[in-house]
Order: sequence, then C-alpha cells, then structure tokens
Amino acid sequence: MAKERNWAGNFTYNALEYLYPESVEQVQEIVVRNSKLRVLGSRHSFNGIADSHASMISLQKMNRVLALDKVNNRVKVEGGIRYGELGEYLYQEGYALHNLASLPHITIAGAIATATHGSGDRNGNLATAVFALEIVKADGTLAVFTREDQDGKFNGAVVGLGALGVVTAITLDIQPVFEISQYIYENLPLAQLENNLDTIFSSAYSVSLFTDWTDSTINQVWQKRLADANTAAAEAEFFGASLAEAKRHPVPEQTAENCSEQFGVPGPWHERLPHFRMDFTPSAGEEIQSEYFVARQDAYHALRAIHELGEQITPLLFISEIRTIAADHLWMSPSYKQDSVGFHFTWKPNWEAVKQVLPLIEAKLEPFNARPHWGKVFTMPAERVQSLFEKLPEFRQLLLECDPDGKFRNDFMNEYVMKK
Repeated sequence: MAKERNWAGNFTYNALEYLYPESVEQVQEIVVRNSKLRVLGSRHSFNGIADSHASMISLQKMNRVLALDKVNNRVKVEGGIRYGELGEYLYQEGYALHNLASLPHITIAGAIATATHGSGDRNGNLATAVFALEIVKADGTLAVFTREDQDGKFNGAVVGLGALGVVTAITLDIQPVFEISQYIYENLPLAQLENNLDTIFSSAYSVSLFTDWTDSTINQVWQKRLADANTAAAEAEFFGASLAEAKRHPVPEQTAENCSEQFGVPGPWHERLPHFRMDFTPSAGEEIQSEYFVARQDAYHALRAIHELGEQITPLLFISEIRTIAADHLWMSPSYKQDSVGFHFTWKPNWEAVKQVLPLIEAKLEPFNARPHWGKVFTMPAERVQSLFEKLPEFRQLLLECDPDGKFRNDFMNEYVMKK
C-alpha cells in the first residue's frame, strides 16, 4: 500500500490501514478490536503527532451537525466536520463562533486537540469554545467531559493531543451572527511596535502581522474589523503603514485570488476571519510550518530577538505571521494562564535547511519560555517542552485513566508527553 502524506506533503504517515467509521458504534467496534490506533483529522499537522505504525481512524464520514441549542447558544457536531462547513450552517441559522483559524479547511476535532488558534486580543484559541466532548476511550466506552464537571478534568481533555481516545462529538459555544470588514496595510515600521504594540493589536477584532524578516518593516497588517453601522472608513495610514491599493496574499509572489475578501467589503464572519477561502486551495501548498508562543509582555523583545536571525531565516521562508491569543485554562494549551503572542513561520519545503535554523530561533526565544505549537515542527528536546507545561503531570494521569495501556500513544506522545 502506498504511504499517505499530510496536507503539505512534508510528512509521510506510517499507518498500515485507514479506517472510515460512519457512526459512534463503528468507532467503538474499531477501538475495541485494535491494539494501536491514532485519529487523523484534516492532515494539517506538520509533525508526527497524528502518526501511527498500525491503524488510523479518519472521521471524515462523521461530519454532521447533530443539534442546535438556541436556548443555551450551543451547537453539537461530529468530530469530522470542518470549520468552513459548520460556519456556513451557523451563518444560515443566524449564529457564529467567536473565531476561526487562517484556514477554514481544518476539522474541529483536530484543531482543538492541538490548540489551533486565530487572532484577537480577547479571543481565546479555538478550543476555548468547547463546552463538551464525547470521547470513545481505549476500552470502547464513551466518556463525556463538560465545562460544568467539578473534577477539573475537562480542562485536561479539550486539548487532548489525540491521546485520550476518539473525539466523536463536540459541543461548542456560539453567539449571534456578526460581519467583518477586512483591511490590509503595508510596510509598518518595526520601531512602531516598541511603544504601540498593544494599540496595534487591539485596533480590530482580529489582527495579523506578516513579515519576512528582511528589513525594519512589517510587510502587511491584516485588520479584521467588526462591521456595523458605526464602523468608520479605513484611514489611509496606520502607524506609518499605508492602506493597500490592491488585493494581497500574505506571501508576496502568490496570487490573492484564494484569499478572503479585502478592501473593507463587509461579509459573514466565516468568510472573513480566515485568510483563505473555503473553495480554494489554502496557503502556499507544499510547505513546512513552525510556531512558538510567548507571553504578551515579552512580545516586542521576542520579535527583536528573532529579527536578529533575519539573514538565516529569510532565504528559507515563505512568510511569518504574528498574532495575539487570549489566555485560557486548558492544561496543554500554549496559552495556558497567559495572554500570548504567536510567532508563526511558513517555511519553504527544505527540511534539511529548516531544521538547522529552528534551534537558532528556539535559542533566541528560550529566555521568554516560548512554547511550541503541538501540530507544527520544532527541535526543542522533550525535557524542555515538558518543562513549559505546568499541568503535564495531571495530563499524564488523565491519559492513563482513559488509556492505561497506551492504545492511542505513538512515538510523538511517548517522546514529548510520557517520557520521564
């Protein structure tokens, strides 16, 4: 059987078979009869976190909306549904999620398992919208974790790294529908961030800074503003940056055709919060991604530290994105108990060169206790990664309760979570 790869093509899975259940009962049957399993989402992880040397479950056939609770403002969905699909359904019903990631193509179960995020000072990562999870554990029984549980284990289960079992259903908080207008500014002087970082990032509902680290400017500022009757027209200049005169892609040489609408044209939240449109191939295609999170108060100094490596970074890079994420209480979230800023790197597909520069970046960010994104590539040793997540011992214990024999553990989990 030909080996299958992840979305970007940088990782080849070792699975011997792929299983596609269509119901919870089928999931339970598969879990009971297999001694080793992992669950595959939309294949948007860039490392071995989802890999298996045995069997792999995909929930792509379990992608339905199960219930819309208009009393408590919640929606229950199957684990395999993608954000773009749910977004369209919610919009038609007059509802919205609080935020979305850059891509609408990713599955909800996969995104929350790795604390995937969008941007916005007051917006937690996507997992913070979870109210309840239904998980098929290693023995085939169904466990339910809700935010109302008194034992605190819910906060450990949400960003579960795929290690607790198969997430078959998720209940999410929703809110009334809203619209977003997107504006792009170009060439923001880097020096403006020293004293105005908070003002810049709080200037819209969601703000992203894109840079290739070549000089003393940020290439682009993407502002996603709440659109209502009181929304003012965009200023021609923003802290020295100029309003873009043409539609832009974050990667300069890429066509903007597949990007979400710009020039302040108001539109549904689910068509503006992502950078890319659901009906187009996302991002740059073949690429490698890394991301590191630092505490909000360290953001400018961390940025300057990375900038010192510009000559080594730029030749290997498509683009970097800098975003803010609100603090949360999810044990394995990189934003656990700290408002964070994420430094994201979209690399050209040259792993041999990238893995030489990652340790340099990690060394620059070590004084700031930068936490890596679980679904992207990093070279930090396991001991260092573990030291950055204070609730790791409790998470290990929860893991052992749900999966005492390690049915859902793989090389990645053994190295970065279970290794002592």
